[in-house]
Amino acid sequence: MSDILLSFILGLVQGLTEFLPISSSAHLLFPSLIFGSNDLGLYFDISVHAGTLAAVIYYFKNEIFLMSKSIFLTDNSNENSNLLLYLVIATIPIVIFGFLFKDFISQRIFSIESIAISNLVFASILLLAFLKNKEKKTLINITLLSALFIGLFQCFALIPGASRSGTAITAGLLIGLSLKDASKFAFLLAIPTILGALTLLALDLNNETVTFDFFNLSIGFLTSMIFAFLTIKIFLKVIEKIGMIPFVAYRVLLGIFLLII
Repeated sequence: MSDILLSFILGLVQGLTEFLPISSSAHLLFPSLIFGSNDLGLYFDISVHAGTLAAVIYYFKNEIFLMSKSIFLTDNSNENSNLLLYLVIATIPIVIFGFLFKDFISQRIFSIESIAISNLVFASILLLAFLKNKEKKTLINITLLSALFIGLFQCFALIPGASRSGTAITAGLLIGLSLKDASKFAFLLAIPTILGALTLLALDLNNETVTFDFFNLSIGFLTSMIFAFLTIKIFLKVIEKIGMIPFVAYRVLLGIFLLII
């Protein structure tokens, strides 16, 4: 497989899966684990993550503006300032765990079997959270403790195959958020989380000599950005109609497939 085609495929996979509860990290590993494709390196990892970051920032630009504006208001008890605070609180756990286990994570000690099992386990937890979710709380009802709970639960996303958005949505459903608001909070939470991941990746650049191809980086960035934006837009529009069952079914089938290949 040529590096140009691989750049497009990996950018596509990153864009489609970063915000779906199906684990982008697991899918990004498939080309190398199954087909033996080349590793395009840290610069490429940074470029595709930057693409999804640009997409989510652009999609939520109005919310981000209001939260930023609330910082300069004398009344710090408004909805936007509270949401900003809760996003910060929810980000802290994964930053701490990501930093503590950075070296272990960078070694990528996992297998297709472990990814399959992770998919099955976290798909089951997501299904239970979805089926048991009876409350329809909105983002206004989030508290400091519930934000911390979501942040702690999101730390499971450090396990390949768990899914960052999937764990955050699961936690949101467990505290009683509606499916759409749980998804929205998970997507907003992706902004500081991806920024943290990019920071850790950038720090790794200082520890090793890496090369990059600007054309491949551009393909990865643009592809991931475009498809991430479309994924967010479509997902939030249809999620209350289709629910989590299709994603759970996909992850179960994926997990079974990976176990038997």
